[in-house]
Amino acid sequence: MRREDFFALAEKGVILLDGATGSNLIKAGMPRGVSTEQWVLEHPRVLWQLQREYVEAGSQIIYAPTFSANRSSLRNFGMEEQVERLNKELVQICREGVGDSAYIAGDLTTTGRMEPQGDLTYDQLLDIYREQAESLARAGVDLLVAETMLNVDETMAVLDAAASVCDLPVMCSLTLEADGSALYGGNAVEAVTTLQEMGACAVGLNCSVGPDQLEAVVASMKRVAKVPVITKPNAGMPVINDKGEAVYDMDAARFAASMRRLIDAGAGVVGGCCGTTPEHIRELRRVIGR
Repeated sequence: MRREDFFALAEKGVILLDGATGSNLIKAGMPRGVSTEQWVLEHPRVLWQLQREYVEAGSQIIYAPTFSANRSSLRNFGMEEQVERLNKELVQICREGVGDSAYIAGDLTTTGRMEPQGDLTYDQLLDIYREQAESLARAGVDLLVAETMLNVDETMAVLDAAASVCDLPVMCSLTLEADGSALYGGNAVEAVTTLQEMGACAVGLNCSVGPDQLEAVVASMKRVAKVPVITKPNAGMPVINDKGEAVYDMDAARFAASMRRLIDAGAGVVGGCCGTTPEHIRELRRVIGR
């Protein structure tokens, strides 16, 4: 996919993404505290089933489960030398399951270690993201997405790294509070104005809160956006049950109704994050009118 192909797709109407991966893998039996990437490689059928259900529900772009397949995060499991292999094999699993029914986005996320909160400099992050972006591009993804980013500066590092190794479109979404502030620096408006000038083909938010709290944030992003605005929130705010599990109580109908208001406020690329399922995406497709 080229940048112009992405913008052509956006001109046809709202782009529908997939829903959650991690929370659904946990429901399917993935233990907590393990490497998600390695677990998926050992249980590919679980991912195939989930992603096929998303495609059937209407998802046009599916996120590959490469969320933390970067050198920094993989070091927690002693797999930092396996970046190339893991990204390649995870993308292959997606392609086998999805085929040509949807675009596949190579997924990158925050390391959580950027200075001053962490110990990594901008240049060190560039090397980390460059390695993963290049691996994903060689694996054959259609585009890249930097999601659940904690601040604008680290997201800039992803864009710089991607531009240095490939010409794939890059979507960027940050985790934002209900007031539009990013957890480690920057805000919704700054994210859009900065990242679109750096070449992001879509900018927005994911995770953190539910869609019922984001109308003002999406509207503020739309006012300055020259690219589509991404909105991929959780199925409401989680409640921790007596087993220590996060439970999301926003059902598909209520989620989709809230998302309709966000689309009216300016969201042009939509999907779901933690707690959402293929049923949430199916209902979202219905309110979009497809």
